[in-house]
Amino acid sequence: MQSKSLHGMWSNRWTFILAATGSAVGLGNIWKFPYIAGENGGGAFVLIYLMCIALIGIPIMIAEVLLGKRGRQNPVNAVKSIALENSARTGWMHIGSMGIVAGVLIMSFYSVVAGWALHYFVTTASGDYAGINGEQAGEVFGGLLASPKILFTWHSIFSFMTFAVVAGGVSKGLGSVARIMMPFLLASLVVLLGYGVFAGEFMASVRFLFGFDFSALSVDAVLIALGHAFFTLSLGMGAIMAYGAYMPAKACLGRTVITVGLLDTVIALMAGLAIFPIVFASPGIEPSSGPGLLFVSLPVAFGNMALGGLFGTLFFALVSVAAWSSSVSLIEPGVAWLIENKKWRRVTASACVTFVAWAIGILSVLSFNVLADFKPVWLLSFTPFDFFAFLTAQVLLPLGGVLIAIFVAWVLPRKVFDEELSSLSEGFRTWLFFILRYISPLLVVMVMTLKLYETFFSAGV
Repeated sequence: MQSKSLHGMWSNRWTFILAATGSAVGLGNIWKFPYIAGENGGGAFVLIYLMCIALIGIPIMIAEVLLGKRGRQNPVNAVKSIALENSARTGWMHIGSMGIVAGVLIMSFYSVVAGWALHYFVTTASGDYAGINGEQAGEVFGGLLASPKILFTWHSIFSFMTFAVVAGGVSKGLGSVARIMMPFLLASLVVLLGYGVFAGEFMASVRFLFGFDFSALSVDAVLIALGHAFFTLSLGMGAIMAYGAYMPAKACLGRTVITVGLLDTVIALMAGLAIFPIVFASPGIEPSSGPGLLFVSLPVAFGNMALGGLFGTLFFALVSVAAWSSSVSLIEPGVAWLIENKKWRRVTASACVTFVAWAIGILSVLSFNVLADFKPVWLLSFTPFDFFAFLTAQVLLPLGGVLIAIFVAWVLPRKVFDEELSSLSEGFRTWLFFILRYISPLLVVMVMTLKLYETFFSAGV
């Protein structure tokens, strides 16, 4: 195995932590986790979620980082070389191939949604939402979705922003931006949290998020916690494996991954404590309105609060940065593969992968307007945007996560696991290996199966 990646290395353990946390923290952390926590028992749900992180998220993330750190190459080559080293079939390398495809497809529609955040950052800063009401905000958002030109422009701008970071390389691009983005994200959350304490209904937000209501817990709530614990850490798409390839050799893999998992959860909870005081202080705004909370309800709230324009601008800057920090990890695996296998320069490889994602993303841009009624059977009666989201979230990512767990815990010799996690106690390694081998893949398969059943049978597809 190579001791150092040819792409460079993170300058230290904390740069990896910031980069991996940036990959994990995205749009879902800002609105989805706080909402599903509050609707499913508050603190009781958070407790179940943390258990799911321990049983699914952290073990599979450790396995994925382990493969990257040991292979020191792009996800395809890393898995292939580790398989050869341990006399396993090289066909396992397609775990990496599937991850690269998933990352590009996610980037194709993720950049469209991130473009919405950029648009709202600019329009909020311009004071467009001062005194706006709910009906007007809905019309503004509807007008944005109905305009292919505006969506295409922001989709293109965000794609270029992502390209610019990845083209800069591991240290100067990914690493430098991680060291800037994540402190900015945390500082923004702290400022917005303070604003919520003084200008909003902070205690109502605390009760919503942390009130222990075990009666609100259900089988469906547990499944939601299981699914979010997996998806929130960007697992199964090669991003974390690629980042693991740039990890310092002496960094403690286990403690580093646990830190990332905890940071991801803390940021999600902070986002809830920052957003919901503003929501609860604004009559008629529901915390359960999903993406509409960001792009319809919150502009109304900020537009009718003291200093709302300033803090609304900061909020959408926060959302944009969260999306940006995630997007760079989506195309890095494909870029690394082109550099290693095709000997391309990083700038050329970054441009190529970004262009492919951008071109596919045009279908997602048109899904909200020109192609809104284009729902052929071969797309499972989804729009292209919905289909790409379904294919990646419900098929490629969970399948990738399960295969990673099987490869590390069943195919490779146990000594590989022990060598890479030698800094952990033998007892903790044994427990972790047991979870990775039996519990994690079983739970992911269960969530994947139930979601597919719901899609194909309950919906009558």
